[in-house]
Amino acid sequence: MGAPRGRGTAPGQDLPNSMSEYFLGVDGGQSSTTAVIGDASGKICGWGKAGPCNHVAAHEGRAKFLRVMRECLSQAASRAGIDPERPHFRAACLGMSGGPTDKTVLLGELFEAQDVLVTHDAKIALAGATGGEPGVVVIAGTGSIAYGENAQAETARAGGWGYVFGDEGGGFDIVRQAVRAILGEHEGWGPRTALMPALLEATGATDANELLHLFYTAEWPRSRVAALAPVVDSIAEAGDPVALDIMNRAALQLAMLVGTVRRQLWSEGTADPVKVAWIGGVFGSAVLLERFRMLVELEGSVSASPPLHGPALGALLIAAKLAGVTMRPAAS
Repeated sequence: MGAPRGRGTAPGQDLPNSMSEYFLGVDGGQSSTTAVIGDASGKICGWGKAGPCNHVAAHEGRAKFLRVMRECLSQAASRAGIDPERPHFRAACLGMSGGPTDKTVLLGELFEAQDVLVTHDAKIALAGATGGEPGVVVIAGTGSIAYGENAQAETARAGGWGYVFGDEGGGFDIVRQAVRAILGEHEGWGPRTALMPALLEATGATDANELLHLFYTAEWPRSRVAALAPVVDSIAEAGDPVALDIMNRAALQLAMLVGTVRRQLWSEGTADPVKVAWIGGVFGSAVLLERFRMLVELEGSVSASPPLHGPALGALLIAAKLAGVTMRPAAS
């Protein structure tokens, strides 16, 4: 991550009494943790990055959470020129993968802040994606979820139920559907597909049966399986009808998540287009993204675009808002 940038406040916005007051935004994810520190003028003063901090239930998880957070905060605070041991902030917002409940109590060991909001990662993703404006964000990496907020601060979500009962359109689901297609060909009830040789080569498996059993082993966790989604996409790009169907169905499922959230929060025929943003590696597929945008915008009064900023900067925007300050960051 490069240095995030920001500037200014809304016209006529009163600033806190001291220009030395700082705000903290944290994106605590399954793969990494990012902290951003900004001052009352909207300037981004420091940033830091460390490992994942999403699981704290076990004793070793608690220690890992504190270690990662201290590393991340220390980097950001040092760059901002403030005390890295126990920094003080006017307000802080931390978006945590896996939910905030088991992490909130630990944060008092790490920093002080007058106002603190510990929330879920979808909220900060939306704030970053729309620059703090109302809208809907759909996140599709290993799994999938859509989350939205309207101008009345009402919220709604769809998806995010995990790989067993949900995560439609996410990377793991795309590969799961590809494996089902391969098994269909292997057993004679499905059409031939170029997915078979492509995934066998990518995994080193000798046949469909070995491939299936590989994915049940500890050496192939969900994230590693999901990382094979670009293989499915490349076969779709080459014109394989089975792979194309898988990617198009994933786009449809993600569009349905967005539509579900939009209909809960906005009435039909709303005057201003609803902002929709997408985040996650699945949207690296040109096939999927083109289909997704078409389906989302078919519903009318929707403006779909890539995110303006990342989740960490979204958390910073929320932190400033807690103190009554509206930041206007430059594009990340």
